[in-house]
Amino acid sequence: MNLPNKITLARIMLVPVVMFFLLTLHEWPALFFFLLAALTDGLDGYVARKNRLVTNMGKFLDPLADKLLISAVLIALVQLQRLDAWVATVIICREFAVTGLRLVGAADGRVIAASRMGKLKTVSQIIAISLLIVDNFPFSRWGLPMADVAVGLAVLLTVVSGIEYFLKNWSVLQKVG
Repeated sequence: MNLPNKITLARIMLVPVVMFFLLTLHEWPALFFFLLAALTDGLDGYVARKNRLVTNMGKFLDPLADKLLISAVLIALVQLQRLDAWVATVIICREFAVTGLRLVGAADGRVIAASRMGKLKTVSQIIAISLLIVDNFPFSRWGLPMADVAVGLAVLLTVVSGIEYFLKNWSVLQKVG
């Protein structure tokens, strides 16, 4: 197993660590391990491309690790009543819909790469989730709803980027039907 795939597996193994700290209300360790896991997403891809270590296993594991991390944390935040269930549902559904589109494309030999909007969506989700993990700290001290603003932006970018993926890759779906 190559280094990028090991990094991806480490991200998957960090999911229960993040969940443990988050659900036991140890927000700062939860945030630390969440951000560590989020940072490994860019690291594994960078190492794989730079060293020409892109593998089919990595192409499968990387998006799976992303979906596991984001979905698990969103569900935990709903349980902690820091996030509305509809927000988590919209984000999770978009993630799996785009993953499904990519799988359909891959079956036809097409690679559907991440778009600029998709990357902005990811950053906005990481920021929103980070603020929710620490319960809007430090902004809660001043009554500023920055977590709410970040969640709103993340939902907007999530929906817009999802629509973008489907519009740009409509031909993939037409071949299937």
